[in-house]
Amino acid sequence: MAQIICMSNQKGGVGKTTTTVNLGAALSSFNKKVLIIDLDPQGNASSGLGVKNYDNANLYHALIGEKSISSVTRQTNLSQLFIVPSNSGLVGVEPFLYQQKNKELFLKKSLSSVSEEYDYILIDCPPSLGLLTLNAFTASNYFMVPLQCEYYALEGLSQLLNTAGIIKSNFNPNLALLGIVLTMFDTRNNLSHQVVRDVKQHFSNKVFNSIITRNVRLSEAPSYGKSIIEYAPQSIGAERYISLAKEVDNRFVQLNTETNTLPNEFSEPRIEEITSAN
Repeated sequence: MAQIICMSNQKGGVGKTTTTVNLGAALSSFNKKVLIIDLDPQGNASSGLGVKNYDNANLYHALIGEKSISSVTRQTNLSQLFIVPSNSGLVGVEPFLYQQKNKELFLKKSLSSVSEEYDYILIDCPPSLGLLTLNAFTASNYFMVPLQCEYYALEGLSQLLNTAGIIKSNFNPNLALLGIVLTMFDTRNNLSHQVVRDVKQHFSNKVFNSIITRNVRLSEAPSYGKSIIEYAPQSIGAERYISLAKEVDNRFVQLNTETNTLPNEFSEPRIEEITSAN
């Protein structure tokens, strides 16, 4: 049974898609079978993995019931990495879903038919807290939060964690926070170091040790339709995502051998305490 993880942050430009694509590629390099769900109408995860010509067979068609999720799944250039692609047509799903009963369950139902086939299913959420994101959280076992090492990084995190708590209470009691991924770290910037210290101080073991630095190769890779693992395997970007993938995989090894190793609460510490300390 796949571990289903959604990557969410309602702020744009935080490295959410970059992390979904490259974490997926890194996990696949460990011989894990990985499926990426491109739930963002911008379709950046799809183009970033070089998947094209899917206008008549993509996530939109699966969610409205025209096609099965397996029939719209495409293999990437990596043998163990697959993707359900999307494009701008996905914006039409939300009006459709609003008219349906159990509108939050459509993605979960679609994934149930393929969850046994993969080790990991990673969902790239849109930069909003709308109905598509609700579907992602309801379908997932865990969620990860990419958090950029920049000013105002913590703004919006309170809303995201509160939303996760509401979804846990009302739709998905098994939802848990897998961790926070610090992204866009600039070694030359004192503010980046301060953000890392603050986030680790207040969220401790919820923060992954692997920090994603700003890297030219990492920025270039999507324009070639490749993950960083394919495009520049010796780069610092590839090294950091391999490290993150090891952490993620190890957390699930621990989960299988221990109890309550992953945090399930979203209310501590309070964001008010964090912002007042800065």
